[in-house]
Amino acid sequence: MLHILAQELNDTLAGTTAGLLLSDLGSRIYFPKGIIAQSAEAKKLGKTANATIGTALEGGKPIILGSVHKFAPELSAAELVSYAPTAGNPDLRAKWKEKLLEKNPLLKGKTFSLPVVVPGLTAGISFLSDLFVDEKHPLLAADPSWDNYALIVETRRNSELHQFNMFRDGGFDIDSFKKALRDEAEKSGSVRVILNFPQNPSGYSPSNAEAEAIIAAIKAEAEKGTRIIVWDDDAYFGLNYEDDIYPQSLFAALCDIHENVLAVKIDGPTKEDFAWGFRNGFVTFGCKGMTDAQYDALVKKLMGLIRSSVSCSTTPSQSMMLRALGEPNLNAEKAKYRAVLERRYKVVRAFVDSHASKKLTPLPFNSGYFMSFALNGIDAESLRLKLLNERGIGTIAIDSKTLRVAFSSLDEDKIETVYSAIYEAAEEM
Repeated sequence: MLHILAQELNDTLAGTTAGLLLSDLGSRIYFPKGIIAQSAEAKKLGKTANATIGTALEGGKPIILGSVHKFAPELSAAELVSYAPTAGNPDLRAKWKEKLLEKNPLLKGKTFSLPVVVPGLTAGISFLSDLFVDEKHPLLAADPSWDNYALIVETRRNSELHQFNMFRDGGFDIDSFKKALRDEAEKSGSVRVILNFPQNPSGYSPSNAEAEAIIAAIKAEAEKGTRIIVWDDDAYFGLNYEDDIYPQSLFAALCDIHENVLAVKIDGPTKEDFAWGFRNGFVTFGCKGMTDAQYDALVKKLMGLIRSSVSCSTTPSQSMMLRALGEPNLNAEKAKYRAVLERRYKVVRAFVDSHASKKLTPLPFNSGYFMSFALNGIDAESLRLKLLNERGIGTIAIDSKTLRVAFSSLDEDKIETVYSAIYEAAEEM
């Protein structure tokens, strides 16, 4: 039997694409009116005293050890050691939404939820799987894909990861994508799909024409009556190195494209702002026709998942990112290191364009942190081990036929050495 609070949220979402696509867990989850909710009320109204939250205060401020505070003296005790709200620091959430509008002009004038802070983009993808994926409802992704998708969807959620062919003729395989949408719709009447651009592991982002074709394919399927949720995994957003790349998140176009399409943006400062270990991510929902009350209900379900697992995201990194996002030099600093990555990309591009191998085929790449080789007649794990054991070079075997190389972590003067070794080792196999 559903908890009354879960039923209330389900009733609010009834008839919406979000409500119709909920998983078994997504239908059951709710945000309790327990300690956190009662503490929030007391924070507003408990003027005499607030004896709700399990922190130690002195003079109304959190106690902090000097041995801790001395390492971040510019931040207050509250910015360092207080619990963050379940959905994240409200000022950071508002600032991130402001930044989304700056980076994605198509969002201006559109309605979408306030971003929710999660402990990293991986957690965001995992929470979305909890909300929308189960044994009866698989997730559609590209082939190749980041291996963590399968771990989350198949192992944690006991569901299936279905895949479409990512590339054909040096670009995005739109025909395979369309067919996969149709096949999923015919099987279950709905589609759950994750799109990751710039992509891990290939380092590919769609051209303007390809992006428009992807958007049109999703709209066409929605117009047939298919309910679709599109997760935009934007971990590497903005790291584009060629001119003809769609410059905005697909979320900006999809969040109001049709009532049958629920778009979700998963992003954060991890790669965008070179803050990998901060473990701050954001989840933002958008769907044509959804009301503020319905967005609030969906966010509360997400908050229930956060509360029942990690409780809340870490406070210090939220405080630091909030301050950093207000710094006038932030964009210039990001541009400096983005340029470093672009130079590395160009060195890699020049190398692979000038070398040929019957055993290695570079997959299309134009952005992000990575590029990958499709292997012909040799095993990726065997090549990985050969490179590691014989040449001291680490790479990643994504699957049996795909070897990923993170040029983001290679200084320019090491790129030729690394890639020469990869080609030589492949030829020796």
